[in-house]
Amino acid sequence: MSIDHNKHIFRSLRFRLMVWNAFVVVIAGVVTLIGVRVGVRFTLVRELDSLLKEDMREIQLSLTEYRDHATTALREQLDRKSAGHAQHQWFAHLYDAQGKLIYSSSNAPSEEAFSSHRLDHAPRTVGGWRIYSKRIENSPTATVCIGASLEMINRDIARLDRHMVIAICVILLVAPMGGYWLAGRATRPLADIINRIAKLRPSNLEERLPIRGTGDELDRLSITFNHLLDHIGVYLNERRDFLANAAHELRTPLAAIRSSVEVALAGDRTSAEYEELLNEIIEESASLELMVNQLLLIAETETERLKIRKENVRLDDILEKAMDMFGGVAEFHNIRLLCPALPPIEVEGNRQHLRQVVYNLLDNALKFTPTGGQVRLLLSKEESAGEARLQVQDTGVGIPAEDLPHIFNRFFRGGSMPGRGDRAQGAGLGLSICRAIVLAHEGSITAESTLGKGTTFVVRLPLFHTFEGASSSEVRTPVFGDATHARDVDSARRQDTQFSQWPAQEPTP
Repeated sequence: MSIDHNKHIFRSLRFRLMVWNAFVVVIAGVVTLIGVRVGVRFTLVRELDSLLKEDMREIQLSLTEYRDHATTALREQLDRKSAGHAQHQWFAHLYDAQGKLIYSSSNAPSEEAFSSHRLDHAPRTVGGWRIYSKRIENSPTATVCIGASLEMINRDIARLDRHMVIAICVILLVAPMGGYWLAGRATRPLADIINRIAKLRPSNLEERLPIRGTGDELDRLSITFNHLLDHIGVYLNERRDFLANAAHELRTPLAAIRSSVEVALAGDRTSAEYEELLNEIIEESASLELMVNQLLLIAETETERLKIRKENVRLDDILEKAMDMFGGVAEFHNIRLLCPALPPIEVEGNRQHLRQVVYNLLDNALKFTPTGGQVRLLLSKEESAGEARLQVQDTGVGIPAEDLPHIFNRFFRGGSMPGRGDRAQGAGLGLSICRAIVLAHEGSITAESTLGKGTTFVVRLPLFHTFEGASSSEVRTPVFGDATHARDVDSARRQDTQFSQWPAQEPTP
């Protein structure tokens, strides 16, 4: 267990931060100290160079002042200066025009050691000496060479080196401890976050991470995680509601089927009675199958597994078939079904899914439009946006403003109000499915409604390409719901029975 604990420490973020901090501090300290050493030596050498140049200027002035007696007087002056700067081992050499040595101070090093640097005219380091030579014009002394030992500078640098070694040792000792302490302070909020997250349970997501108000990355991490918890909480609540509503909706047809079977088994029945009971079971089974298919489709959209087989889809063809299919229903309920123009428009998507969107919206419009009302389909192309625009307008009861933001939620049906008949009953999944399909096609669906005046749904879908093969004569204007397109009432009743099973999703409390 101790070994595992040590491994945990070595792998911890705190330990790694400590190592990196110590490494950076040590490297920075060593580089800084080396820089200080180089800078100090450079400064001391430059200071010595300044002194040598001042001495050279003084010697040059003396040669100008004494002229004929320059050599004798100058030697006395140089001897005094050499004796006065013995601690620096200051020295001087004088050369005549032929380069012969004519004077050397008492403590001067061997002349041969730096004779080749006699005409450098700039301070140079030769061996352990700093020398400076200069040619003197119009003087018996042609060249003056002065210098000083670097021993004192070397002693100062050696003393500095010892202090640097001590400083580096202190840094090596303090940097890991300081880094470990600082890393602990830096990771303590992260440890608190980890501990709080470890206590979270799916059944209780009410707890949130504290926000310290520093605005740093850890605060941003806490805020982001709190937002994630909010989303998870909303998602779990929606899932619970979804399961509860789905179970409730599935229970109704199952109970109807069971009761029908129990009635059939309760006593002897005639063939006609058995046939009627079986028809009821078939109807309830169809309703149950429809709802299960809708739930499966919603589950696919939630898990992003809805398969959209992209193909060219003529949206105007889908609308024309929808007009043909729902024309009888509209006539039966004395609703005028209009479609002023159907320009040929192609979109990219799945024909079956897009047909389901159109059928759901049209069925909803008919269900919520009273007798004598009107439902209108509009199809247009917005070239600038690269979208097809489908509008389904009705003159129905409308949707209250407080319900409008929720109409695309699953199982939302709103309350009841005058104008909603049996045709408006449903499971409340239609618009949720429409939105899921449209979003899967990278489109959008919106709704606008005025209570008592009607509702307009707008679907926008990306165009496949600009359709150029149609002429103006191809634009169709079907109109249903009047005497010119009368249908058999029995056929209308059959279609009404079929599509009344579609979920009515335009809520009007």
